[in-house]
Amino acid sequence: MSTQEGWLYLAVVIDLYSSQVVGWSMAEHMRTALANDAFLMVVWKRKPEKGLIWHTDRGSQYASESHRMLLKQHGVRQSMSRKGNCWDNAVAESFFHTLKTELIYQENYKTREQAKQSIFEYIEVFYNRERLHSANEYMSPVDYELQFKTA
Repeated sequence: MSTQEGWLYLAVVIDLYSSQVVGWSMAEHMRTALANDAFLMVVWKRKPEKGLIWHTDRGSQYASESHRMLLKQHGVRQSMSRKGNCWDNAVAESFFHTLKTELIYQENYKTREQAKQSIFEYIEVFYNRERLHSANEYMSPVDYELQFKTA
């Protein structure tokens, strides 16, 4: 995302069952630490079982030795999109399109901190808890998961 201070990058982890953003990280760079931090948020929040499949595009941060070793340490299997095929990562592409349309293009951020706060609120307050998703029977991701847990 562009701010008057410069770029702000966002890495997200989306649960395919509910479309909930379960991990995210923001930084002034798009290095491996950005992807690793988003993954570690998932580990902290969800404590995934061994065998989880982690699908990403072919960005260098996801292909790095550091990232691959982090996944291996947590028993996670890595899957990457085919080269030049955005359809393999359609869920993430769709999320970023929605984020830009509903939030980013409506704002003119002066600072990275202002953008971080706005994106945090969008993800944690609106997108995960309030935004209705047709794939979730028109429930928010959080409500859709709660329905599954109580069934």
